[in-house]
Amino acid sequence: MFMLESHLNPQQNRVVSLVQDAATQAGLTLLLAGGAMRDMLGGFQIRGLDFVVEGNALKLAHGLAGLPGVELVSEDEVRKSADLRFPGGVPAQIAMARVERYSRPGAKPKVSAATIQEDLRRRDFTINAIALSLNRGSRGLLIDPTNGLADLGRRELRTAYPFAFYDDPVRLLRMVRLRIRMGLEVEEKTRAQAENARLAEVEKTIPPRALCEELARIVSEPSPSEVLKALEEEKLLALLSPAWSGPKLNLAGVAKLERARRLWSPDADMTGVDWGPFLYALTEKLTPKERAELIRNTAMTKQEAQAWQQLPARARKAEAILKSARLKKPSQIYEAVSKTAGSELLFLLYQSPVRLVQDRIKNYFQKYLQTAMEVTEAEVVASGVTPGTPKFYKVRDSLVAARLDGRARKPAPPVAPIVLTPEPEAAARRGRRQL
Repeated sequence: MFMLESHLNPQQNRVVSLVQDAATQAGLTLLLAGGAMRDMLGGFQIRGLDFVVEGNALKLAHGLAGLPGVELVSEDEVRKSADLRFPGGVPAQIAMARVERYSRPGAKPKVSAATIQEDLRRRDFTINAIALSLNRGSRGLLIDPTNGLADLGRRELRTAYPFAFYDDPVRLLRMVRLRIRMGLEVEEKTRAQAENARLAEVEKTIPPRALCEELARIVSEPSPSEVLKALEEEKLLALLSPAWSGPKLNLAGVAKLERARRLWSPDADMTGVDWGPFLYALTEKLTPKERAELIRNTAMTKQEAQAWQQLPARARKAEAILKSARLKKPSQIYEAVSKTAGSELLFLLYQSPVRLVQDRIKNYFQKYLQTAMEVTEAEVVASGVTPGTPKFYKVRDSLVAARLDGRARKPAPPVAPIVLTPEPEAAARRGRRQL
C-alpha cells in the first residue's frame, strides 16, 4: 500500500479513497488490477486506475457518476464495465470480475461473473494479471495467480494462458506495444504461440473497432514512433492502413510530436490532446483515398475522424490569437494559451511557422505555468474569499496575473559599490602617528 500511495499523485490517491469508501458502503469486494498494478510494480507512471469488483460494478459506477465532478465517459453492458473521469482529469475503469469465452478468434465473447482469481487467470499477459485488495479486512493483499510479479522482475512478457492470441487477436498488437514501452523480452513459449497464431492468420479477424482502440493507445504511448516502427517490422501495421509502410509512414513527424509533448507535465490530463495531432502526422503523406481506407479499416467514428481532419483549421484560428501584438504582458499570454485546446497547442508546436507563437507556447509551459502554480490556495483565502466560489477564482486569477507580470519586469541595473577613500588630512594624521 505504501508503494501504491507513493506512485499515485494526490488526485489519484483521492480517487482510490473515494472508490474504496463507495465499495465499502455498497458491501462490494474491490481490487485494483490490470495496467495500474503493472505500471506500479514495474516502476512506471500510473496513467489510469483499473478497479475490479466482485459484484455489480455498473451499479457502483453509476453511484460514483452522481458525485460532483465525476463523469461517466462510456459503458460496456456486455463486459459490465464503465469508464469514469474524476476531478483533476483522473481516468478510471470499474469492471466486474469476469471470465470471457470465445467461440472463435475475433468473435464476441460470452461473459460470465467470476471470482478475482478466475478473472486474472483469463487475462492476456501475466504482468496484467496482478491485483491488490482494497478491502478493509485484506487491504494490501497481493493476488498473483500467474506469477506476473516474477515476470516483471525478469523483464519478461508471457501470456496468462496458451490460447490468449486465438481468443483475442488484438493482443498481438498489444504485445508489441508493451514490449517496446516496458523494455521486455517475449518469453519463448509466448513467441511460439504468437507465431502459430500468425500462421493461422487470426490477426485478420480483429474487429475494426478493436483496431481503432489500439491505435488510440499507441498514440498515447511515450514513444509511439518506436511502437509504430516495431509494428511495421512485424507486418501488423498494415491491418490499420496498408499505406503505412516505407516513406509514407511519417515516423519523423511522430517523433517531432513526441518531443513537443514533453512540455506537458507527466501528471497532465492528456485526454483528447494526442489523438488529433498524431493522426494528422500519421496521415500527412497519405492520399485522400488512403485516409478514407484508414477510417473504414478502424471503424472510426465521424467525431474521431474530424478530430484530426479539422484540426488545421482550428489551429489557424488559435495561431491568429497567439501571434497578436496585443498580447504584451506575460499574464495576457498566459491567459490566451491556457484558453487554447491542448490538441491545437500540440499541433502548433508541430507545424506553426510563426516563431513568436512557438516561443509563447514554450514560455507558457516552461515559465508561466510554474509561476502561476506558486499562488497557493492559502494565499487566495487570505484575501477573505471562500474556496470554490466565483470570487475565489477571480481573486486567484488576479494574483496569478500580478505574479506573472512582476516576474517579467526587467531587473534594475546593478548599482556600483561605493568605495570610501580616506580624506587627505585624516590620512596625514594617521601617517604622523605611525611615525
